[in-house]
Amino acid sequence: MQDQPNPSAAQPDAAAPAPAVEVMPSLEGLLKTAELQAAEHHDAWLRAKAETENVRRRALEDVARASKFAVEKFAGELLPVKDSLEAALANENQSAENLKAGVELTLKQLIAAFDKSGLAEINPPGEKFDPHRHQAISQIEADGEPNTIISVLQKGYALNDRVLRPALVVVSRARAGGEA
Repeated sequence: MQDQPNPSAAQPDAAAPAPAVEVMPSLEGLLKTAELQAAEHHDAWLRAKAETENVRRRALEDVARASKFAVEKFAGELLPVKDSLEAALANENQSAENLKAGVELTLKQLIAAFDKSGLAEINPPGEKFDPHRHQAISQIEADGEPNTIISVLQKGYALNDRVLRPALVVVSRARAGGEA
């Protein structure tokens, strides 16, 4: 028996759906989509750049404002000291004792202002010489350990542990071996 083609198999079933044919988008459509995405990305980049520039500008303004008014607290602490000095000078009929007492009170006000602002004295007699905090003016032979501060010619000052002015000091050195 010879196989005969089945006439119903040769004809497509009218009820079966036709296979989906993939249609490639046109090049113009792809180009338009790419251009829209590029425009969106460019707009987002411009906005980010502008925001970054605004942040940078505001930061510079904040730094300028902070440096301009950095001493405001300290200046406020010094105003009573100035007022006390002016009051002492305005009073022409005062005794030396009263003037000395007023100056001592004014010095206490100044020391309090320094303390509140983190300004500390460097007054190191008897300490070991530290070139970061002290400036040696001279060395003299002395008993005891070498490189010890013998006297302070001028106090130094530090602001929050940063040296503003080193203390001017005289430092000891070992006595020569022949002397006793």
